[in-house]
This record gives sequence, structure tokens and C-alpha cells, in this order.
Amino acid sequence: MHNPNLTNKVAVVTGGTGVLGTYWCKALAECGAKVAILGTNLEKGQKLVKEIEETNGIALAVKVDVLNKESLLEAKKIINATFGPCDILINGAGGNHPKGTTTKEYFEIEDLDKNDLSTFFNLPLEGFAYVFNLNFLGTLLTIQVFAEDMIGKDDATIINISSMNAFKPLTKIPAYSAAKAAINNFTQWLAAHFAKVGIRVNAIAPGFFLTKQNESLLIDKEGNLTDRARKIISHTPIGRFGKPEELIGTLLYLVDKEASGFVTGVVIPVDGGFSSYSGV
Repeated sequence: MHNPNLTNKVAVVTGGTGVLGTYWCKALAECGAKVAILGTNLEKGQKLVKEIEETNGIALAVKVDVLNKESLLEAKKIINATFGPCDILINGAGGNHPKGTTTKEYFEIEDLDKNDLSTFFNLPLEGFAYVFNLNFLGTLLTIQVFAEDMIGKDDATIINISSMNAFKPLTKIPAYSAAKAAINNFTQWLAAHFAKVGIRVNAIAPGFFLTKQNESLLIDKEGNLTDRARKIISHTPIGRFGKPEELIGTLLYLVDKEASGFVTGVVIPVDGGFSSYSGV
């Protein structure tokens, strides 16, 4: 695969200390970008900086809360003073929470008598709001802060992180699915809105990747696939989970002006065919 030359480009990655974000930060650094790793865990960010520096990359870790605009503005000051204004923005911060999740896939009449907070009618608003805000408003606020410095550049690009849930909502996770659907729509809206000022806006929609974060949901204590994991695999034509490094090619394609300079407003699934399969 041809790697773009990102020398002197400043790449800002939220959720940069996550499993997938770590791969993206390393890949961008390997292409020559100065990478600002934004996350809630500064210690993990600094550890990643050291790993990148060991391969002659350039990186900086900044603690940030993507739902706090002042925190984002402070992060931008640090990045601007150290590296300069942002050229590439990857909005990788996100996630789910049990309080935005139902226990069962299907609602049944007897569930009406239950006070279980994980039935649909009892889902706490603060739990639903937390998941929606983290995934959608966290992306909105980050773009408001960093895109201002990207206006008028010869080649600036924003990549949002969507999900398979945006196309077909998965059972049990209404808040996460709704937030990622909003990301798709917002990506298209922003692509048109920023088209005249040199900013391309696209999104990647990962399918199902086995990571440390979701391993307990997909693999049981004996090392076997859970029922939910078997359902996922059965609806993934390639027949396996994705590997985190398999997202890198799409990421680098979207940041490379030579390869994708006429591409904006798209959401690219990297899903092993999941979005193409109806189940029959």
C-alpha cells in the first residue's frame, strides 16, 4: 500500500489512546505527521508518545474532555504552540454505556411490570444522553474548536468515526445506534458546508473488531464465541472479526489528497461485508 507523505502535517486524534486510536496515531506518525494524541488518560497517551518516538515519529499527548469546550480550547493552544494548526482531525472519541443499553433484544408484555432500568421504558435519560453526547456532541464540539484553524488550507481533512449501527441499528444499544446515525448525517452536512473553504469531511464505519474493550462480550471464559458473537460472524460474509490494522488503509486513503482529493461526504464501511448482507 502506498503511504501518503504527511511530513509537516499536524494530525489531531481524539480517542487516540483507545485500541483503534492507537493504531491510527502510529500510522499517521509513520507517514511523517506530527500527531497530537487526545484522550482522558494522559498516562496512556504519554506511553504511546514514547512508542512513536522510538520509531522516530513525532507525537504529543494532551488530556482532554471532548464534552468540555474549554478543555478542547486549552488542548488546541498546547497543540498550536507545539506543532502549529491542525491539518488532519480524526474524531475517534466515543463509546457505549450500560445505562444506554437494554438487557433484552425484544420487548415482551411481561416487561411492563418490571422496574429494571435496562428495559426500554425505564432507560434513564442521563444514560442515554451520556452515550449520545459522547459520540455526537463530542464530535461536534471538537470540530468547532479545531476546524476554525483548518479553514482556507490547501488540504485539510476531517474524518469522523461512524459504525455499522448507523446503517442498521443493533439490538440492545439504542443510544449508540442513534448517535452514530447522527454522525453519518452530520458528516454529509459538514462536507457540503465546508466545501468552499478547503476542508474535506468523510467518515469510516467500522464493522466488528475484536478488541480488549469488547472481548468479554464476544468471547466467553472458555475462549469460545458468545451467542452475540456467533450472530455477528454469521452476518459477516468474510466470516471473522476485523483486525484493527485493517482500518489503516482506509484512514490513509482519506487523508491523502493525491488519492482522495475529490472525495468528501462519504461514509466508508470497513465491515467484512456486514452492511451488504441481508441474512439470507
